Amino acid sequence: MASANSSSKALAEPIEYRDPTLLLPTTSPSSVGDEPKQETAEEPFDMKLDRRVKWKLDLFILPLMSSVYFFATMGKSDLANAKIAGLSEELNLSPGDYSNAATVFLVATIIFQLPGTLLIKRIQPNRQFSGAMITWGFLTAMTLLVTNSGALLGLRFLIGGAESFVQGGVFYLSFWYQYSEYATRGAIVSSMSTLAGAFNGLIAYGITKDLDGANGWRAWRWIFLIEGVVPIAFSFIVLALLPSHPSALKWGFSEEEKKHIMRRSARAHNTAEPHVKFSQIWKVMFDLHFWLFILISCGGSFCQSSLSNFLPDIIAGFGYDDVSAQLFTTIVYVCGCVGILFFSRLADKTNARGLISAISTIGAVVGYAILIWVTNRNVRFAATCLVAFSIFPNTVLQITWAAMSFVGYTRRGSMLAFINIFPHIFAISGNQAYQDPPIYSIGNSAALAMSIMMFVCSMILRWYLGYLNKQKKANQFSAKAAEMREKSLEEIGDHHPDFFYTT
Repeated sequence: MASANSSSKALAEPIEYRDPTLLLPTTSPSSVGDEPKQETAEEPFDMKLDRRVKWKLDLFILPLMSSVYFFATMGKSDLANAKIAGLSEELNLSPGDYSNAATVFLVATIIFQLPGTLLIKRIQPNRQFSGAMITWGFLTAMTLLVTNSGALLGLRFLIGGAESFVQGGVFYLSFWYQYSEYATRGAIVSSMSTLAGAFNGLIAYGITKDLDGANGWRAWRWIFLIEGVVPIAFSFIVLALLPSHPSALKWGFSEEEKKHIMRRSARAHNTAEPHVKFSQIWKVMFDLHFWLFILISCGGSFCQSSLSNFLPDIIAGFGYDDVSAQLFTTIVYVCGCVGILFFSRLADKTNARGLISAISTIGAVVGYAILIWVTNRNVRFAATCLVAFSIFPNTVLQITWAAMSFVGYTRRGSMLAFINIFPHIFAISGNQAYQDPPIYSIGNSAALAMSIMMFVCSMILRWYLGYLNKQKKANQFSAKAAEMREKSLEEIGDHHPDFFYTT
């Protein structure tokens, strides 16, 4: 990478854009609040300081964000455990009623996802996340009072709306971590979704075994009560301890460490600008790579949502009793957790984002094929574990790769919101496809097609981003490139001629 001796030289000469400090002179005054005044690209890198800062960030940020995602996933997947813990029987729910209850949750997430992501800096992450936890925790606990499907639908919609305000958690991580660290940290946070599913299974197993009938309540009411109260209690810890953004750090870090954190944030193309530029929200849709990211994520969401919402029922359909099915879901979710951590770490180590994304889907293709054509229950259970190992990593792989490919606060935030919004539409169709128990051949066939689509689109996206990089290199000395260098990253984002995509 070429280095610049002055700001004028950085503007005049094309460079392979890897370190955003080289382009800091091009940023607007409102977008440099996170930058130290005297920072230069030539300042020596202190490895010990960087390691110490990363360790502290991991200690301060990851446990809190992981807990937020853990409780959010519990609130999302507890419906599946409640279904076979007496909910369907007591409320006389048909398969369609249950699918609709799972669907309205996703509808609310779609509606509130964009404001829930873009308003993070305006509301402040600790306030937004803790407020959402209190809201969905209260609503989840109140679910124990429902007596009919209509009330259940209304509460699931409100819970989904509240949970959409924590789905920007991976966007929040981008304020603190550089690209080479991003997928691994995102994986640690996202793996909580699988651990929460496993924990839900254990809780449901214990409640179904020991509390069913206690206080005159069926087990499903105890599930909702317990899983509603716990996030409310933890929300106050999040409110008190979670830092909002690098420039707002007040304790736990020295001044030297704070400056280093702000430099790290700049390297990930972050700014302190909290204002949303509405004109940029929709511009991301004009890029082909936006739609390729969306297609991959849609396929993953179809498979992941249907697997989470129907897993206990799917396992019960193999011939296991309901109590054993609750317990066996834990094994499947642990496989998903291992897959998330394995493929995300591999993506960070190799930086071959597209290739790892494609490889991760191969197990899902094989697993769904087995579920469609094999009848042995032990083989089918092993195939379900393989599907979880391959499907659950998709979300974090796509979100972190997309965050590297779209820069600027509004542009990146909009992309990360849309990459949740559009896939949730597919998640709704996934819930509707799984209505032929106990084999679910229609749903599994659709999921197989989605897995194949994910593999193909991952390879196309890898090629296309490489093609865009070649185009930028070929036009480095053009008049258009010189004109674009006069604009900031906040204005033109990843279209900047010196920004190169990770493939």
